[in-house]
Amino acid sequence: MQSFKHKLKTPFLATDGIIKIYTKEEKLKGIVLIQRKNPPLGFALPGGFVDVGEKVEEALKREMKEEVNLEVSIEKLLGVYSDPKRDKRFHCVSCVYICKAYDDPIAADDAKSAHIYSLNEIPFDKLTFDHEEIIKDFLKDEGL
Repeated sequence: MQSFKHKLKTPFLATDGIIKIYTKEEKLKGIVLIQRKNPPLGFALPGGFVDVGEKVEEALKREMKEEVNLEVSIEKLLGVYSDPKRDKRFHCVSCVYICKAYDDPIAADDAKSAHIYSLNEIPFDKLTFDHEEIIKDFLKDEGL
C-alpha cells in the first residue's frame, strides 16, 4: 500500500451529449451545439464533468439540464474519447452519449448560446476539443 501515499494522478472524467431534437411528430430537427462562454471558445457539444459519487449517466442528465435546460433520454453510449491531447488544458476522458429531447435548448451555465443545427449545417470548422471527430462518429453510427 506504499504507492497510495503518493498523490494519484489520473485524467479528469467528463461526459458529453449529442442531443437529437425531434418534433412532436418524431421528425429530427437536428442536434444541439453550444457556443462556449469560457475558453476554449468556439462551438461544442453540451457536457461537463462527473462529480465524485455520481454515475456518468446521472452527470450527463444533470449537465444537459444545467447547460441547455433540456431533460434528455439516453439512447446509447456512442463512445469513450480518451486522447490525452483532446483538451489542450489537461488530460480529460469523455463518455459521449446519444440522447433524445423534444424542446428547444436554452443556454445557461457555461453556454453563451445554444442552438439546434440540422445535420447539414454543423459548423465543423468552429468546433472545439475533438467534437468534430465525435460528431463524424455519430453521423457514421446513424448511417449518414
